[in-house]
Amino acid sequence: MDLHTFKTSILPNKNKLYRVALRITGNPAEAEDVVQETLIKVWEKRNDWSRIDNLQAWCMQMVKNRAIDKVRLKANQTENIDTLYSMSSREILPDRKAELSDTVGKVKQLMQQLPDQQRLAMHLRDIEGMSYQEISQVMEISLSQVKTNIFRARKGIKSKLLQLWTTS
Repeated sequence: MDLHTFKTSILPNKNKLYRVALRITGNPAEAEDVVQETLIKVWEKRNDWSRIDNLQAWCMQMVKNRAIDKVRLKANQTENIDTLYSMSSREILPDRKAELSDTVGKVKQLMQQLPDQQRLAMHLRDIEGMSYQEISQVMEISLSQVKTNIFRARKGIKSKLLQLWTTS
């Protein structure tokens, strides 16, 4: 494989890789390091590309593993990621925009409380737009586990949001 393949097949995914790394590490600088290390590793393994069915899922899996390793080394907790969920639509009225922003903020906080597997599965599905099969490959778990993690994450967030809204 060559530089052209790297530029056309792998580099366009660097923002997705960054968001996954950022979601896991909770630190923009560490996320950048993880992505850079991963891209170097991917380039070094360019002779193996022809044997890989889905390069994007393979890269996501590498980023996930490197980010988890980095978190384990530092014993870090992931933090809120305000910039990932910022709202900037001009069509939304100011009061509705404030309400949506508040809800998004609550969902972000609730996502941080989810178990790691549920949080990552939900992020990959709902934020990154990955298919269940791709998530299964990235997380190295079965398709049924992916569906279960996403279902439980959404159900947990929904019930906690309903509790917040009914008590306020």
